[in-house]
Amino acid sequence: QVQLVESGGGLVQAGGSLRLSCAASGRTFSTYSMGWFRQAPGKEREFVAGISWSGGSTYSLDVVKGRFTIFRDNSKDTMYLQMHSLKPDDTAVYYCAAQSKGRRVAIQSEYEYWGHGTQVTGSS
Repeated sequence: QVQLVESGGGLVQAGGSLRLSCAASGRTFSTYSMGWFRQAPGKEREFVAGISWSGGSTYSLDVVKGRFTIFRDNSKDTMYLQMHSLKPDDTAVYYCAAQSKGRRVAIQSEYEYWGHGTQVTGSS
């Protein structure tokens, strides 16, 4: 079983930057596709970005494209979300997730393993 732990969240002024990390433990991290999701107060959890097992393919929500970058370092069993130009609308709990299937990276139900989340707050 894979365990995931997010870190790097915090409070930042609008226009600022944060880098989220997702550290994985357990079996075969390098074979899992990974994703970031977020849930804002009063809203359902939504897809933010995803990455294939090799890091060769990435996907992101249109509203974050150009501001957020997802990448991974399989040698460290860690995935990252680099966030720039943060906005108040980015405020949410951010979750990392992993799936062994490697399909439908943007679909929440495809993910088998989830972290407990890290809070990101973009203040105006």
